[in-house]
Formats: sequence, C-alpha cells, structure tokens
Amino acid sequence: MQRRQGRVNAGLLLLLYQISQVGLQNIPSVTLGVLALNIFLFLNPVRPLPEVCISVNEGFYRKNWQRLLLSPVHHADDWHLYYNMISMLWKGIMLEKKLKSIWFAYIIAVFSVLIGVVYMVLEFMLMEILDDPSYEMNCAVGFSGVLFALKVLNNHYNPGRVSSVLGLQIPSKYACWVELVAIHLISPGTSFAGHLAGILVGLMYTMGPLKKIMKACAGGISSFTDSARPRDYYSEYYGYPGYQYRTPRSYYDYTGGLTEEEQLERAVLNSLNERDFGGAVYNNEQRPYGFWFPPEQHSEEEIRRQRLCRFERQ
Repeated sequence: MQRRQGRVNAGLLLLLYQISQVGLQNIPSVTLGVLALNIFLFLNPVRPLPEVCISVNEGFYRKNWQRLLLSPVHHADDWHLYYNMISMLWKGIMLEKKLKSIWFAYIIAVFSVLIGVVYMVLEFMLMEILDDPSYEMNCAVGFSGVLFALKVLNNHYNPGRVSSVLGLQIPSKYACWVELVAIHLISPGTSFAGHLAGILVGLMYTMGPLKKIMKACAGGISSFTDSARPRDYYSEYYGYPGYQYRTPRSYYDYTGGLTEEEQLERAVLNSLNERDFGGAVYNNEQRPYGFWFPPEQHSEEEIRRQRLCRFERQ
C-alpha cells in the first residue's frame, strides 16, 4: 500500500469540509462507510492506478478479476474523488433510509462488481463493431459508474421530479441519459462506457431481473428479504387530502430543497467563492457549505392544522 505525497489536495479538503458541515450524525452508516473507504484508499492506494484500473485486456484476457473490486474505489485525483463523493453523499442520504442500510450495502457491493463486468462487455462490443483494438486497452477507475446506477434508482423511487442539466429542465427519468452525453461532450476523457454501464445496471435493477436475482441470492436472511419491501421513507406527505404528491419534510431537511444538480452547482460556487473556508452568512446565520438545513419554524396554529389533517386521513 502506497501513500500519496506531494501537493495539498484541495478537493479532499473541500470534501472533508462538506462532510463536516452536513454532520456525521446526518449521514447514514453505509454511506459514511463508503465515503471513508474511498478517502482512505485515495490517501493509501492499494496499488498504482495502472494496476487497479479495469479493462478488457486486464480483466478478461489476463483474468485480473480483483480489479473489479479495486477499480471503483480508486480515483485519479482529488477532484475526481471530490465530485464522486459529493454525489455519493447526496444519493446515500436519499436512498439508504429508503432501502435500509443492509440492503443498500448489498446494492453497492453488487453494483460495484457488476458495472465492471458490463463495462468490459461494452468495450469488447465497441472493439468488435468498430474493429478498433484500442478499446480493449481502455482502463477505468472511479465510483462514477455506481453513481449513475444509483441515480437511476433514485429517479425510480422518486418519480415526477425535474432535474436541471446545463440549464435545461429535464424530467428526472431522462436526466441520466442527458448527463451521460453532456459529460462526455464537456470532458471527453471521462469513461463513456463506464457511465453507460452504470445506467444499464440501474435499469437492470429497476426494470429487469437483477432485483429478483439479488433477493434470491440473499436467501432467507430476514434483514435482506425484509428490505425488499421497505417502509416508505417518503410516504408521510404533508398538506391537505387530495393534493398531488409533495416532497416530504425529511427530504428538505437533508437537501435544503435543492435538486442534486443545484446542490453540486452550489458546492462548486462555494468552493470558488469561499476559499478561506469561512462560509457565507445567510440571514445572519452560518450557512453550511453546499447543503442547507433550513430551520423549522411553524406556528402553533400550523402545527395544530397539520395534526388535524393527519387525523382526518386515518
């Protein structure tokens, strides 16, 4: 295991600052564990990146299957780590309490391996179709494939939302496809096949047989099988009966009412404008970096009205 040396990792410092502002008590256990593992392996990589990345040549021809486990949790640089873990932080908060921690950990583990397999299949197909042997040498690292898969899950469990992609309002169910193309156009060096593999694995879970296969493999373990039909974390809606779906209060507690893209944009702006890490002041209060937890201020009449509404629905 080797330690990274050299320049100060600004992306890592911003990530740690972000986590501290969200608060460890607000981050579910598995999500926090994933963040810790990726940060630890960034600081202490198991091997150099060329020896952990996954490709057709290394994974299929040379049978280095351990790279399926190592490649998702290693990152090229501190900003690669930063953007992936900021996205993981948001998605983990959204999904882990929905799916329960043990099932969420199971999903992360399966997706991490399966996305590497699908990635190699896609690269092999490109090599055969385009008759270009360079595709078998394309080597990928990073957690972004898993994040694309989790984005598909999040859109599945929270339908009807709208995402902002490059200033365009896109229905969430299509947003991952738009982001796939946009990221590739903006940053051609990113792994298009790796991101596409994540989307396909997410669809295999939400629309295909993967979820049933995972349940079957989990067997009779109650902590797994019970989580297949979890208690709906978002089922307690607020408002009058007859209103259409509203995002519940717990969602705003964690995200400040911002979409994922707005939170990432806010994080980037804050990182550029607040380099002294002093934080901005919002309504005379210290505003957390990236995420904002608005204070709950309800009058007694509002609390009484909400209680009456809940009794009427029972």
